Amino acid sequence: LLGAAAQLGIFVTFFGAIFLGFTGPEAASIGIIGGADGPTALLLTSQLAPNLLGAIAIAAYSYMALVPVIQPPIMKALTTEEERKIKMEQLRPVSKTEKIVFPVIVTIFTVLLLPDAAPLIGMLMLGNLVKEAGIVPHLVDALQNSLMYIISIFLGMTVGAKASAEMFLRAETIKIIVLGVIAFSMGTAGGVLLGKLMSKLDGGKTNPLIGAAGVSAVPMAARVVQKEGQKYNPSNFLLMHAMGPNVAGVIGSAVAAGMLLLFFK
Repeated sequence: LLGAAAQLGIFVTFFGAIFLGFTGPEAASIGIIGGADGPTALLLTSQLAPNLLGAIAIAAYSYMALVPVIQPPIMKALTTEEERKIKMEQLRPVSKTEKIVFPVIVTIFTVLLLPDAAPLIGMLMLGNLVKEAGIVPHLVDALQNSLMYIISIFLGMTVGAKASAEMFLRAETIKIIVLGVIAFSMGTAGGVLLGKLMSKLDGGKTNPLIGAAGVSAVPMAARVVQKEGQKYNPSNFLLMHAMGPNVAGVIGSAVAAGMLLLFFK
């Protein structure tokens, strides 16, 4: 639920972009910045608005890097000091069977219900399955290190090649950057506000700060929640509680991208 609430920024910014004169596909590509998921933003933009790829990629990755700067003021503004001090109970142990079954079930449901999101969810769940299976440690090491760095280098080079002066230094780029801030801020606010509601409903057992981790910046958003929580209660350990909404946000942003692809492709 927190991961879904944090996608609020995507749809608010979508309508904001429409208001500023962008087309439907362009607005969808700009809105996905609010999910704070770089690969999702790149895939959606390459399909719907390749002319904006450079600007959207730079905006998306810039705001992901600025999570520790953007989120704390919003988290503080929307919560009371008492709420920020709430100490959550330790999570139950998760069995290996659950860890293996989860990516399989998520992939099956995604392929059946929203095929356009299958490449995003499928790659995420494949990596999760390979890691949790524990039978190919050398492959896991290669995926986590060598392959990830190689892909990151080629991704940066490809996006950089798209950010030529003619395509980047335009008025639309300023609009995209401003809308990106709004998208990210609204996503953070949506997660925190639902966290406050959950805290009210369960009698104060949920710390609303974990809602801020509903954006897809993994694990940066969860670390920010941990840092802010410990600032007000040094004995608080919210990292693993925040990782749940964080991963849910990754899935949520991919599903949102699949829906937008379905409507505008």
